[in-house]
Amino acid sequence: MRLLKKSRIETGVFDIINITFMILLMFITLYPFWNTVAVSFNQATDTIRGGITFAPRIFTLQNYRAVFATGEIFNAFLISVSRTVIQTLSGVFLTSMLAFALSRRDFVLRKPFTLVIILSMYINAGLIPNFLLIKSLGMINTFWVYIIPGMISAFNFIVVRTYISRLPESIIESAKIDGCGDFIIFVRIIFPLCAPVLATIALFIAVGAWNSWFDTMIYNSGRPLLHTLQYKLMEYLQSSQQQSMSAANIGAMGIAQDAASNMVTPVSIRAAITVVAALPILVVYPFLQRYFIAGINVGSIKE
Repeated sequence: MRLLKKSRIETGVFDIINITFMILLMFITLYPFWNTVAVSFNQATDTIRGGITFAPRIFTLQNYRAVFATGEIFNAFLISVSRTVIQTLSGVFLTSMLAFALSRRDFVLRKPFTLVIILSMYINAGLIPNFLLIKSLGMINTFWVYIIPGMISAFNFIVVRTYISRLPESIIESAKIDGCGDFIIFVRIIFPLCAPVLATIALFIAVGAWNSWFDTMIYNSGRPLLHTLQYKLMEYLQSSQQQSMSAANIGAMGIAQDAASNMVTPVSIRAAITVVAALPILVVYPFLQRYFIAGINVGSIKE
């Protein structure tokens, strides 16, 4: 009886410590973004005073009006969405097709091709040769520079190939007996069975494409119509660092309250566009979460 009581006490203490630790960890993880949301909805001139924690002190939508005041953000948002969708769909389909081909034991050259793909993870020519290659292909200041160079990822290929290689071989053999070719087997059998791992790499590709801005700066900085949302965010971040005017003395400048309420500052604009840039991924992730968890457990299917 005493041992049972002691065991219950120890279990209760462990649960309390565990729950407390997880709540603290969740708070540390979520607070920076929550604070950014609060700042984005707070009056810009009031934000300079500091002290914004969980909720805006003076609620306003002026920061978001300033963000969407011009067509640049709408165009950048459209470019980012188009890039993410096209790169995700093409990347998932082509990566899974390549993984299926190189997972077949009857393909003689599967080991050399796999070795070349894996070596690309460790050996990179560098930024300048990549730029010269993109330039020679005529993709500078074009939309396709976002799509073609990143169609297939070596890491995603390894993940999908590992998943496919663990599928029962009898499924493929029975399909061949029924007269199905390799492409039909891939489209109708392998592709549906790989839904969990494909959803996993789709999330990887989508997040990477949505958050990418460096390629815009390198290849498409001279064409504003192809600027992505993240590149615009980077420009706002740079402008906020370069502006030396301090809004802390705005009261001493004699600006009226009505005029001050319509003003924006680099900090408020940065917070607003950060929320705008992060919101689509936060909306999509819950729908892919169950596939993401299942896809991480590659190799769980056994014959």
